[in-house]
Amino acid sequence: MRQGFPHAEKGQVIGLLGGSFDPAHEGHAHITREAIKRLHLDQVWWLVSPGNPLKVRQPAPMADRLAQALSVMAHPRVRITDLEARLGTRFTYETITRLQAIYPRVRFVWLMGADNLVQFHRWDRWQDILRAVPVAVLARPGAGVAARMSRAAQAFRSAQLGRGEAIGGRVPPVWAFLNLPMNGASSSAIRAKGGWRGR
Repeated sequence: MRQGFPHAEKGQVIGLLGGSFDPAHEGHAHITREAIKRLHLDQVWWLVSPGNPLKVRQPAPMADRLAQALSVMAHPRVRITDLEARLGTRFTYETITRLQAIYPRVRFVWLMGADNLVQFHRWDRWQDILRAVPVAVLARPGAGVAARMSRAAQAFRSAQLGRGEAIGGRVPPVWAFLNLPMNGASSSAIRAKGGWRGR
């Protein structure tokens, strides 16, 4: 395995949670723990991205965001990574396909908050993402109805599972919406209150 890349065993199901994590907070940790439990994931990899193509504002330095993520998410099955920077990828579909090539015997599941599903159709090659890996959408405060009515949810309605527990073993396109106890933490709110400027 390449240096700096997480280890994964053949047949493992690994959740991928991508984002700026600017900053990482308990909400990220909460949905990660719930995903591990409900989807029976062997690992979750946080993909701390170099930047978000949909946002004008650039995030805090990578080293600061990685350090914050490590301080927030302490779990034996979670790996905090800078894989997108190592791979040189900018878009999610590109990251997923590169990881599938590097880890051909691993099954990946893309994890996202419901707030991201609302604007998922703006992501580069969003339809190809849904055709490449199972997707688990995790409930976030105030985003449930909008997520269920989103363009992506409507376009792939026939691929939605009623329950998400077995999603890692399904052939995409397949996705599930997971209701779970809410945690209202948000990166934008933390930044707005002046609680984060990097270290």
